[in-house]
Amino acid sequence: MTAADSLSVWQRVRREVDWQRAPALRRTPHGRDGFRAWCEGPVRRRDPVRAGRLLAAHALARGDAARRTPLDFALLAGWQREVLGATQASFRSGDAHAKAGRERYVLTPGTQADFDSCLRETTDPHVPLAARAARAYLDVAFFHPFTDGNARAALLTLVHVLAREDIVLPEVGPLQTTRYADDPAGAADLAVLIGVLDRRRH
Repeated sequence: MTAADSLSVWQRVRREVDWQRAPALRRTPHGRDGFRAWCEGPVRRRDPVRAGRLLAAHALARGDAARRTPLDFALLAGWQREVLGATQASFRSGDAHAKAGRERYVLTPGTQADFDSCLRETTDPHVPLAARAARAYLDVAFFHPFTDGNARAALLTLVHVLAREDIVLPEVGPLQTTRYADDPAGAADLAVLIGVLDRRRH
């Protein structure tokens, strides 16, 4: 039996979550960079090449944040070429699957445009920053734009959205747990977790 379209489910859930309940983040001088520490620690121990590629992509994402470069698929694709060590990182050309086939993300003629529209919302001043970062992470996870490396792309996107407003989390490991398209409570909890990690800087 073919799995239901989890992307459509996420788009519905995305509208239902009360993003306004996300915690406020506090801008203070940077300390530990959790993404860099994760790359230089557990990722490097497991795969030095992967770690180097992630650090190169991280530098691009942070540079784009400093320049306030508009976030869209083309920007993510530039980071993803570094992540994968590839010359191209095109938007997927068919349906995608994850979680051992339990989730299926259908591709339609409007999928990429819908994805870019969601990414543009990361600058919406009426939505708390923690919510915008969490929502962008989940957008990448469930739109699943690339054929490979979407979890890494999602984390880089979250880091970029926070860095645009001068927030650097001291840890990223706790963010990396399995998430499901039909879980509004889990989506809201991701924004709360970003707030918890932000407070660890203080």
